[in-house]
Amino acid sequence: MRLAVGCAQWTHKAWAWHALPSAERLRAYAHHCDAVEGNTTFYATPPPATVAGWVAQTDSDFRIVPKFPRTITHEGRFQNVDKEVRAFLDAMEPLGARAHALWVQLPGAFAPADVPALARFLRRLPASFRYAVEVRHPAFFDDAHATSELEAVLTAADTEWIPFDTTALFASPPTSDAERDAWTKKPRVAKRDEALTDRPIVRYLGRDDPARTVEGWQPWVKQTATWLREGRAPTVFIHTPDNAQSPELARLFHAAVRAEVPALDPLPEPEPEPEPMRLF
Repeated sequence: MRLAVGCAQWTHKAWAWHALPSAERLRAYAHHCDAVEGNTTFYATPPPATVAGWVAQTDSDFRIVPKFPRTITHEGRFQNVDKEVRAFLDAMEPLGARAHALWVQLPGAFAPADVPALARFLRRLPASFRYAVEVRHPAFFDDAHATSELEAVLTAADTEWIPFDTTALFASPPTSDAERDAWTKKPRVAKRDEALTDRPIVRYLGRDDPARTVEGWQPWVKQTATWLREGRAPTVFIHTPDNAQSPELARLFHAAVRAEVPALDPLPEPEPEPEPMRLF
């Protein structure tokens, strides 16, 4: 039985280990959380040395969910991207089991009419990786036919649907600069809490007030506990608009689920972070 929790990134100026050399920050983060979103790969496929560093800094059971580059999903829209896909898959191969799923995040303009292109893309991907898809067009959440069609394509490819739950953010007007910025950038779609595979992945966005973040995730605590009892192995990523307290909140979420499912092993206690080297 395993629940992995993590954040959108492994370093942040508000986190203590941000003062460490960049090559040590993932290792420090992995003392607190056992999963992380791989958002950096959206902007470019990393070189081999970078991926080797991720491997060196994490245990084999650490979960990374790397995002397909935007040249494939947003710019190419799955057309004439074979070279880019091969380069990305080759780059991710050294991660081994750490690559929990490769993440196909699609733009809001990706509509139900585009699902056949996604189906063709998924059919061509190698079975050596697992995959997960995030969509943002409102029709996939509001139109039962569009929902059913996408679910059928993903199920046929043994691919998970990643929900990005922003309902807590949009429940009331923003109260900070970070929340106001998030209001302009984050998708406003209906909440989805159904899993298609044995490895659900959830992205939850709370508020900068930790109490409101905790209040908003209560249904996810219950749902995650249900998945664990069903034998699934979920991964939950905790976001807030400023992400300043996300690692602590991720651990708190794990503890809340464990209160529902006592058989779930606790996360290890974080190791003390080494002091950065100073010359004087």
